[in-house]
Amino acid sequence: MSNIIELIKQLRDRTGAGLMDCKKALIENGEDLEKAALWLREKGIAKQEKKASRTAAEGVAWVKTSGNKAAIIEINCETDFVANSDPFRELVKGVNDIVLADEPKTKEEALACTDKDGKTIHDLFIDAGIKLGEKLDFRRFAIIEKGDDEIFAPYIHMNGKIATLVVLKGGDAEIANGIALNVCNDNPTYISDADIPSDVIARETAIEKEASLNDPSFAKKPANIQEKIIEGRVKKNLGSSVLTEQVYILDQEKKVGDVLKASKATVSSFIRYAVGEGIEKKQEDFAAEVASQIK
Repeated sequence: MSNIIELIKQLRDRTGAGLMDCKKALIENGEDLEKAALWLREKGIAKQEKKASRTAAEGVAWVKTSGNKAAIIEINCETDFVANSDPFRELVKGVNDIVLADEPKTKEEALACTDKDGKTIHDLFIDAGIKLGEKLDFRRFAIIEKGDDEIFAPYIHMNGKIATLVVLKGGDAEIANGIALNVCNDNPTYISDADIPSDVIARETAIEKEASLNDPSFAKKPANIQEKIIEGRVKKNLGSSVLTEQVYILDQEKKVGDVLKASKATVSSFIRYAVGEGIEKKQEDFAAEVASQIK
């Protein structure tokens, strides 16, 4: 009995699986530690496949810089409880390190990248899935490079609910960090008006023209005035999605564009990952679930 207890301890230390799972794995494999570890991994893969239809909309977004390179990632799980657990956060930071070092181009390439122990990211996810018991998803990542004359401004909000990275040319670290706060808080789509695609402007213009048909006073104005009014409305509507037009979060009297101009700085690029954005979360009816279980 003492031998099996020691083997369970070793297997648990190696795989992170639960005590009963470790015991079962050893019994099923004649107390062979290597075979038991492989058995747990195979069962872990099977469990992950069964969980494929479940929704993983919680998780952590993270960003790390090194010299002129940066990597930003989002990894999802099913519950906030797991998202805040040490093993999950170790997975996130470990994957971020690997992605930053290896610079994969696609998610398939990323999953094949290895850590210092030779484990692929794919393997790390299987091991973490066994330990945490939830569906895990390596949702997205990006590698960003900057020039020597540019500044990185990474910002992680609420311990990984949002991760933001700004690349600033000119200015200083203080300004760059302030802009990163703006990107995190106001979620812009474009850096400046010049970045808004023509089809987006055309669509918004068509909407405003249609809306103007319901305004009798608008029809009485000269055509050139109508055009300017519609142009102004379109600019106002799209302004909230333009970084330079947003109010600077650290000085409410100024716009971001004013701060950049005063600092002789420009935003080269920005990226913002918010955990779970765009994922349709399944609405759970707890009372109905309990009732069905009782039946």
